[in-house]
Amino acid sequence: MKRQLYHTLELVAIFFLAAFTFGDSPYENEIRQWHEKRIEGLKAESGWLNLAGLYWLEEGVNTFGGAEGNDILFPAEKSSPFLGEIVLEKDKITLKAKPDAQIFNGDQPVTELDISPVGKPVTLKHGPLRWFVIKRGEKYAIRLRDLESEYLKGFTGIERYPVQEKWRVKAKFVPTKGRTVSITDITGRTDEQVSPGKLVFDVDGKEYSLDAVGKPENLFLIFADQTNKLETYGAGRFLYSSVEADGTAWLDFNKAINPPCAFSPYATCPLPPKRNKLALAVVAGEKRYGDH
Repeated sequence: MKRQLYHTLELVAIFFLAAFTFGDSPYENEIRQWHEKRIEGLKAESGWLNLAGLYWLEEGVNTFGGAEGNDILFPAEKSSPFLGEIVLEKDKITLKAKPDAQIFNGDQPVTELDISPVGKPVTLKHGPLRWFVIKRGEKYAIRLRDLESEYLKGFTGIERYPVQEKWRVKAKFVPTKGRTVSITDITGRTDEQVSPGKLVFDVDGKEYSLDAVGKPENLFLIFADQTNKLETYGAGRFLYSSVEADGTAWLDFNKAINPPCAFSPYATCPLPPKRNKLALAVVAGEKRYGDH
């Protein structure tokens, strides 16, 4: 009886030792759960994987539908031939649907509707297609989603570097009041964005810094590093952080993510500003995805 009890206790001890040795740490579990939510977001209706088109609007009437001859050509297999007109008059954008177009705003059929990108955004529906207006600089465009997109169907996940706590770095927030950062997007448009400050940090005894945009409680960083092109996305990666009460901020490079342009040719991504090109190989976070 005692031998059986000792044997049982021995098995329990081995089990717990194995769980302790091979199981994920609380931090690794945190990153895994964070990444699962990231994947869910990419695959959601509002995610980046279902983008199917980006159409710049011309002043005046822009016809749209699935038939050749429209100014805006929707996928023919997903759209009626002639859906209607999108009229741009200075900063006012109005959709005028054909009577049989089957275009909906929520559950309501649309005949004529203001869809300018101010106030509450309007997303319109036709079959599996969804679209809305975006503004980039002084230009307006229709961004199209396809809930049956091949990019969405073909998505199998994102390869990542192994999680290392070394890459969760404490940084000092240095305010730069009144300073702007020049950020160019893939369309070639450059925008001067106000920077609340920069984050200064050390890796292996060397000091680096990244300019941030946004607000101290919600910092957005676009950075490049020595892993780009071969291992990670060539146009850099994104990272988010926030300033704590003591004037520091965590830079968790295990949460470095690919920009939307990695997943779709229809995104308009910002590129890293000059001062955010690190002479450092950040072997953490998401690796390269796709060839967009």
